[in-house]
Amino acid sequence: MTIFKRVADEIEKAVKTINADADISRMTVETPRDPSHGDLATNAAMLIAKPMGMNPRELAQKIIDTLSTSEIFESLEIAGPGFINMRLTPQSLCLDVKTCLETGTKFGEVNVGNGEKVNIEYVSVNPTGPMHAGHVRGAVVGDTLASLLSKAGYDVTKEYYFNDAGKQIEVLAHSTYLRYKEALGENIGEIAEGLYPGDYLKDVAKALIEKDGDKWFNADEAEWYEPVKDFAVKTIIELIREDLKLINIEHDVFTNERVLIENGTLDKSFKFLEDKDLIYTGTLPPPRGKEMEDWEPVPLTLFRSSNFGDDVDRPLKKRDGTWAYIMPDIAYHYDKIQRGFNLMINLLGKDHGGYEQRIGPVVDAFSDGKASLKVVYNGMVKVLKNGVPVKLSKRSGNLITLREMVEEVGADAVRFFMMTRTPDSELEFDFTKVIEQSKDNPVFYVQYAHARCCSVMRHAADMFDAANITDEKLAQVDMSVLGEAELDVVKVLINWPRIVEQAAQAFEPHRVAFYLQDVAAAFHSWWNKGKDDTTLRFLQEDKKDLTLARLAVVRAVATTIASGLDVLGVEPMEEMRSEVSDAA
Repeated sequence: MTIFKRVADEIEKAVKTINADADISRMTVETPRDPSHGDLATNAAMLIAKPMGMNPRELAQKIIDTLSTSEIFESLEIAGPGFINMRLTPQSLCLDVKTCLETGTKFGEVNVGNGEKVNIEYVSVNPTGPMHAGHVRGAVVGDTLASLLSKAGYDVTKEYYFNDAGKQIEVLAHSTYLRYKEALGENIGEIAEGLYPGDYLKDVAKALIEKDGDKWFNADEAEWYEPVKDFAVKTIIELIREDLKLINIEHDVFTNERVLIENGTLDKSFKFLEDKDLIYTGTLPPPRGKEMEDWEPVPLTLFRSSNFGDDVDRPLKKRDGTWAYIMPDIAYHYDKIQRGFNLMINLLGKDHGGYEQRIGPVVDAFSDGKASLKVVYNGMVKVLKNGVPVKLSKRSGNLITLREMVEEVGADAVRFFMMTRTPDSELEFDFTKVIEQSKDNPVFYVQYAHARCCSVMRHAADMFDAANITDEKLAQVDMSVLGEAELDVVKVLINWPRIVEQAAQAFEPHRVAFYLQDVAAAFHSWWNKGKDDTTLRFLQEDKKDLTLARLAVVRAVATTIASGLDVLGVEPMEEMRSEVSDAA
């Protein structure tokens, strides 16, 4: 049980003592923005004062009087219109330190999801080439969100859906065939505009030759198109999967548009809507900004999406009777619901704005409002080196690839840095800054804090028998001897389960990276205080009890950082050779 839960339970008991019928379901226990206001604060009195016919400050005083016998609180005071600010005793503050040491990197696990099945679809890059920097961001955000939701008690399925039909795949087939003929000796000249120019297609062409030889060299397009297209799609999907493994991402499910068509899901989803009388033939109003006299309405097959909050009904078929571009996505979400997912999360680029508005109504229709769709949008990534835009990649013929990024700075640095901004904001990925040993580099800043913790423990093993400073032993030490410097760090650590809970509820995995920077800042500050005041150094040979209590906090810091890095998919570093003397 976290300290937040313990405090909330104490307040609930106090309120029920005053009024057994009081509804405190919306009560909050939060960390005040201003540390001078206390360790925690609650709105309990303000929440229930009006129904009880009392002044909030008077009710707050009654609650304080009831809580005064609790051993958790050092002091309680009323603030403003009726908030209660609370200072906790060192022992109660350190209860979560004990929990952290006893549970290891499981510290922070909460049960927000209660085992609910959630489908997270991310990356979903069409198989037309290797992954580039923009794709990497969506991949990392999606994978981190999946890890976060797992830690928060959800049953997560990680899914990749790709379109293996349409214009892009047609271009891929022709581009591959051109490289195939080139590899067999034909002079193809300059790559025509509109085709994919990347060198990666040379490898695809060579693999095709190994499989089929020159079988397709003089064949008509009607003969070579499908085999070449299928081979290129399959080969590039494998290339993408191998690229993703470089940053430790593996999906549970890979599926595609063709499967939905061939297994009848697309037709079934349409019939489902038809049977619910949600399909009709009608006309659409002119697009915004287009005058009525310039608009020629035509009969279309429409879905009654306006019944579910959309601003216009959506066409499911084109004028010629073929499926509209939105229909495969509709079928895909029908398929997800049929597989038992009531919570679906899609990671998309910001250029897909409005997707939730278009697909959300269909999800409502398929599930009778029981399922929900959440879309997390990712902003652009600018790749720089020393502040200068990086030249285009020869391999992709376009943007810098994932493989090139990992080769330059390593997988852990790529993953962490992608989480240092809110997903929908633009991110500058500067190769130089990512590996810079500076407090301005969050990747280094957090890893260095963990490495420093490990260094302290190695030195402590020289002072104590290593068997006496295991996590199990440190969880039992007396932490009432800790002073303000140590407790300032503890006050940051106790927020970790809360961060997991709130980040999961908001689908905002970047909060984990932000929080780890707060933990690192608190630890580095504590470290640096020991430079100015020797009594604050971690290891004090003449004060064994204090040293052991401090080591308990050091291990809790390391464990919390490791727990957070685990969510981010990053390996904590135990040793770093730093050229900086001050990380705070």
